[in-house]
Amino acid sequence: MEPTQTRSQLTGELVELALRDLAEGNAELLRHALADLHPDEIADLLEGMPPEQRRLTWGLVPEPMRGEVLSYLHDEARASLIDEMEPEELVVAAGQMDDEDLADVLEELPRDLTETILAALERDHRDRVEAVLSYPEGTAGRLMSANVISVRADVTLAVVLRWLRRHRELPPHTDAIMVLAEDGRYRGKLDIADLVTRDPDLTVIAVMQPDAATVRATASEREVAALFERRDLISVAVLDDNERLLGRITVDDVIDVIRGEADRRLLQSAGLEEQEDLFAPILPSARRRGLWLGINLLTVFAAAGVIGLFEGTLEKIVALAVLMPVVASMGGIAGSQTLTLTIRGLALDQIADSNVRWLMYKEVAVGALNGVVWATLVALVAWFWFGSSGIAAVIAAAMVLNLLAAAISGILVPLVLQRLGIDPALSGSVILTTVTDIIGFLSFLGLATLFLI
Repeated sequence: MEPTQTRSQLTGELVELALRDLAEGNAELLRHALADLHPDEIADLLEGMPPEQRRLTWGLVPEPMRGEVLSYLHDEARASLIDEMEPEELVVAAGQMDDEDLADVLEELPRDLTETILAALERDHRDRVEAVLSYPEGTAGRLMSANVISVRADVTLAVVLRWLRRHRELPPHTDAIMVLAEDGRYRGKLDIADLVTRDPDLTVIAVMQPDAATVRATASEREVAALFERRDLISVAVLDDNERLLGRITVDDVIDVIRGEADRRLLQSAGLEEQEDLFAPILPSARRRGLWLGINLLTVFAAAGVIGLFEGTLEKIVALAVLMPVVASMGGIAGSQTLTLTIRGLALDQIADSNVRWLMYKEVAVGALNGVVWATLVALVAWFWFGSSGIAAVIAAAMVLNLLAAAISGILVPLVLQRLGIDPALSGSVILTTVTDIIGFLSFLGLATLFLI
């Protein structure tokens, strides 16, 4: 991989090479190539393949890697492979997966198959997975791993070092050791850097960080991600309401949350379901997307209804029909810019009741300034084009009004949707486009009717 090569470029090359190997019958060559890839890269490769080629490639993935590959796959792509697997294969793959990843997979399986897999796990692994499953999806409890190293506060660093050397390996991303009281309550964390650099005769309590950040098991994934971003954390302890240590969350889990949230918002902004498989079957894909096409059709008819009210005006001044899309389009673009910034602010918890008014003032001012500048330019174009100062004045006024409405809507629409419990990324753009189209047509054709007819 070249230093400047992006993840998407690498995935594209892998897909192209893998499809070529399958087409040429080089299955063994592809099998050896898959063994050298990271499970995350294999997951990206599988998601970029049509169903039949995906099934063939999955059969070539080394069995010891399958559990981890499943944990990296998006829900729908993972389900398509699980449907092809025998229960025995699923049991083997489950034994290779981390607790939190296996919990996510088990929730997608039939109850009888879930029970079969859990029964086949080692007792400790099963207990940890069942503990994770006891928390609601989207919480820190579902994100955490119970694979944690902990020590008491009254022992010396030398004792801790001797104890650590008895382990074959440490849990991934172990940047600190959790410090517990005798009753199991959390007291702080001991950084690995302090453990290896400080005087070995010092006790843990003298070196540990008692005020280290922690999260409750009931905290949302968003709250956890925001904490990692603010504090530049590598791991954080997860506690119950009695201050007892339940597990820890590491930065790789948080990156998955952030990436998943970004994917979800991108898809929902286009009216698609979260983690929709690019190569899903035709009928389910058509059914899912058809709903949003229908909603969009209703909004189009609403805008068309406004145009119909001014049919007589359009018959008398044909130039208005030519210029109508300009007003609506400029409002839609300006509104989308404000909408995107507002949704981002909501996602990052940067918008509160105390600063909404200032934000509204700022966006209205931006809308007014851009409205005046671009309305003047469009008015000059309309004047040279049609030789009518009246049409030029009307389109200028309509553009200013629509850009002001777009700025206000770009803030109010996501705020109202959030208050109603509706994801603004899912439906905000549809509503905003409807508002700017209707106001744009209404202002332009209404002003034309009043002053030009």
